[in-house]
Amino acid sequence: MPATLPSAARERPAAPGGVPAHIAIIMDGNGRWAGARGLPRIAGHRAGAQAVRRTIEAAISHRVGWLTLYAFSSENWRRPAGEVTDLTGLLRHYLKSEVAELARNGVRLRVIGERGRFAEDIQALLREAERLTAGNLRLNLTVALSYGARDEIVAAARRAAEAAQQGRLDPASLDEAAFAGLLATTGMPDPDLIIRTSGERRLSNFLLWQAAYAEFVFMDVLWPDFSPEHFGQALDEYARRERRFGARPA
Repeated sequence: MPATLPSAARERPAAPGGVPAHIAIIMDGNGRWAGARGLPRIAGHRAGAQAVRRTIEAAISHRVGWLTLYAFSSENWRRPAGEVTDLTGLLRHYLKSEVAELARNGVRLRVIGERGRFAEDIQALLREAERLTAGNLRLNLTVALSYGARDEIVAAARRAAEAAQQGRLDPASLDEAAFAGLLATTGMPDPDLIIRTSGERRLSNFLLWQAAYAEFVFMDVLWPDFSPEHFGQALDEYARRERRFGARPA
């Protein structure tokens, strides 16, 4: 009988006082923020990087254990070449200037997505950032770069098919937990709360599998203006929700 693949841990870690253990954020609105001010789009992305710093600090202050940020989608490669160059340059700068601060603050950085599409020096910076922060426990920060949820699910299905073909997996034994262990987020809890800024109300190919029972909070604020107060408002809204995971109310 072929062996089954190891299952991913799906236990939800405890969080203090009803605070979600894992928050994921679709950071939207940088371009509109810049356009409203007559500035180039890169100015919005730079202001968005400041909002990232504030959000990481807010997550730490609220004792959130896991924070995932949708920073660059697989579809973003279709943007004008100049904007892509600006975005990857900003990523390069951030990795060089901010990782030491993340390490000092006890933040563990993890990257999901097709990092092979980035330049070699950026790939090396990503590996080094993950290595330098690997032992930190205060906040697990995951950044989705060149990430698309459909691609992630297809890649997991391909890995399962290859394992079955090689006799390492009995297809009849493949359950949700085992399949989740093949995703890029293996070992992470599913998000309890997904926040999207800018007033848009869609997932945009982000964590489609993992978001099955997440609560959603959509906020009209553009990402560069996202503040600790907005973060707190989202937590307040989450605290008012009754989560049943598909079960009927008692």
